[in-house]
Amino acid sequence: MEEVGILIVGGGIAGLATSLALHRKGIKSVVLERAEQVRSEGAGIGTLTNGWRALDQLGVGHRLRLTSLLIHKARTMLIENGKTQEFVLTIADEARCIKRNDLVEALADALPQGTIRFGSQIVSINEDQTTSFPVVQLSNGKTIKAKILIGCDGANSVVSDYLQLGPRKAFSCRAVRGFTNYPNGHGFPQELLRIKKGNILVGRLPLTENQVFWFLVHMQDNHYKVEDQESIANLCLKWVDEMSQEWKEMVKICNVESLSLTHLRYRAPSEIMLGKFRRGTVTVAGDAMHVMGPFLGQGGSAALEDAVVLARCLARKVGPDQGDLLKDCSMRSIEEGIDEYVKERRMRLLGLSVQTYLTGRSLQTPSKVVRLMFIVLLVLLFGRDQIRHTKYDCGRL
Repeated sequence: MEEVGILIVGGGIAGLATSLALHRKGIKSVVLERAEQVRSEGAGIGTLTNGWRALDQLGVGHRLRLTSLLIHKARTMLIENGKTQEFVLTIADEARCIKRNDLVEALADALPQGTIRFGSQIVSINEDQTTSFPVVQLSNGKTIKAKILIGCDGANSVVSDYLQLGPRKAFSCRAVRGFTNYPNGHGFPQELLRIKKGNILVGRLPLTENQVFWFLVHMQDNHYKVEDQESIANLCLKWVDEMSQEWKEMVKICNVESLSLTHLRYRAPSEIMLGKFRRGTVTVAGDAMHVMGPFLGQGGSAALEDAVVLARCLARKVGPDQGDLLKDCSMRSIEEGIDEYVKERRMRLLGLSVQTYLTGRSLQTPSKVVRLMFIVLLVLLFGRDQIRHTKYDCGRL
């Protein structure tokens, strides 16, 4: 049986960011990633001021700014019965859209060689009968015992199941994300544009002068049948059939290989408020902890915040001088560090999950009365500054 100090499950944004944050604090970790290389799903990550603050703490913000345009405003249009309502929000702070590929590569490149172990999928987690530390069984038959286990393995997390967190819930909507390249330039303004028409929500964000990230959300389509990338492309063309020619053209000429279809899921706000995010020396971060809908664009940034806070809290208890196996670090001190992390993150994540849930429901409902109810709740809970969540500072490493 192999023994390690800190084992991180999942080599996505949360896992790599957490490993890098620990590395910046002088603490070594091992990342298990089931894929054979750094995953490169076609997606853009809307990254707001709070996310950039975390990226700067991780030391990769400067690299990512080189390939992403500033977003100056957010524009939302609601089209109903031939009438259009438009809401414009000026963004004074930093907001950009970055490729998920660019983000995970920047994080991975900043880690020491050998940190990530590819082709490593866990199948079970048990507790060592002698030490009470977690023991992970891999699909290849290998067993790893860790002083600290951090689950960053996404919405379908094995680690969150071990913590006995409640099941993720599903929105009734599906989303497709993709990229479109314009060799001669797209000419779109540097803004987030969202248009809601009937059951379709479309959105667009420029990454560079020649590339656009876009998404489509169908609020009620539960009967799709998708077999390959071409099927997803055809589904998108069907969804934008009543949109303008500009949107149809963007979907028609998109990079088909970049398309990804997702059933949107979330962890209920009540679970965020009451869920037990530590069991012994096991905890979670990123989507494994707080998967949420995309309606605030905070999923990626929240995961980056998790990484900074978790590394800071553990470093106070573990310290950089404990060695790779953390031999002189007691279970109690580790548990105290994780508890500090959970306490600091819980209320922040509760606010994000409630605001995301209410925003998503307001967009989904066909009833003006119900939509107004959700909007009133949003104002009562979060005030008139509905982007206050973007100004959050997770602090220094």
